[in-house]
Amino acid sequence: MELPVLYLPDAYDFPNFEFELPIGKIPQYTPLVIPPSDLRAPEGVKSQTINNSKQEASANQTAGIKQVDIPIINVQMPVPESEILITAGTTAVISVAATLTATAVFKWLVTAMKPILKTTWKKIRQPKPKVS
Repeated sequence: MELPVLYLPDAYDFPNFEFELPIGKIPQYTPLVIPPSDLRAPEGVKSQTINNSKQEASANQTAGIKQVDIPIINVQMPVPESEILITAGTTAVISVAATLTATAVFKWLVTAMKPILKTTWKKIRQPKPKVS
């Protein structure tokens, strides 16, 4: 009895790949310097004045939008109108209340209907007496 011989092709010669090692960047933190509230300029030093025309222009652009100033990072955040906030809050409260109520009602219905459904199922599954 002769055994079959399996001829396999030669393997491909792939070039070697050289990967560079990854370099991690170390995070840096530059601390914020917050001056104390009772800090005063020394005598003889003139205080810097802020250009009022820029402030007036920005105030005119955002007259209809309420903004909150964040003092540490000097950013103004727009805040929605009170009607929008009230509507969103009311909607959230109502949806949560409806969900919790529906969950409680469904659990109560399951506990109340389970015995009724079991007895009904048993009556349906009982073999009917044959009438001869």
